Amino acid sequence: MSVVVVTDSSASLPAELVAELGILVVPLHVLVDDRAFCEGVDDEPIDYSSSTVTTSAAAPGELGAAYERALELSEGDGVVAVHISRQLSATWEAGRQAVRDMDAADRVRLVDSLSAGLGTGLPVLAAARRAREGAALDVVYDAAASAASRGRAFIVVNRTEQLRRGGRLSSAAAFFGTELVTKPILQMVDGRLELREKARTRSKAYAKLVAAAVDAAGEDGATVAVQHLGEPEAAATITAQLTDLIPGIRELVTAEFGPTLAVHLGTGAVGVLVVPGGCA
Repeated sequence: MSVVVVTDSSASLPAELVAELGILVVPLHVLVDDRAFCEGVDDEPIDYSSSTVTTSAAAPGELGAAYERALELSEGDGVVAVHISRQLSATWEAGRQAVRDMDAADRVRLVDSLSAGLGTGLPVLAAARRAREGAALDVVYDAAASAASRGRAFIVVNRTEQLRRGGRLSSAAAFFGTELVTKPILQMVDGRLELREKARTRSKAYAKLVAAAVDAAGEDGATVAVQHLGEPEAAATITAQLTDLIPGIRELVTAEFGPTLAVHLGTGAVGVLVVPGGCA
């Protein structure tokens, strides 16, 4: 058989890629009042602006069951699990607890993507493609870890209130003054979401977003991803600009933010993820 790759639903990978590469996806949870929904499984309307809506990580038992299933499918070749940054979610730590309880713990490797959304999804793709080629466990792990370490993520949001409320963003947001007249541009740094700069208008924020991504991509080809929540036209425009401005794009993936990220980012968020050198 071959190594099997596992991730969590925050990775936002298109269903066709998940199916094609045999990736196992463990749902994270959205909590609405006293009800819990599984991302990607339960199709429920969610008010992303509500202060009563929260999220929760996958439990060790859920992850352990997925790892055991993946190990069985691999026929012992091993499992590489790539998860959302441990700075943003308890999922990675739950995965580590799950591995401790497994009899074949030495055949399961965990990777902290140092990111979220397709910032997690791109390292997953890197690992899954090496696995499909029949690469050994260490090689598949290295592919994911390398893509995660090289990845850069930039996001424009309408407001940072939801991120601060959920503890996903530093209180340094005060540096940016009132958000009523500015649009924050965020970036991932060592697995944490930080404020990068501000813009007076959404169009200027998008321009700064594109400039940051182009600079991060470099000249030697890159894998690029664009995500959004309720902004398909802006995402399409940004995708076209990146295609024109980044030389030798090796792959371009687009997707909407899933519910567990949308709760924290809010409607109108647009993100660009770049892995210089690509994920092939």
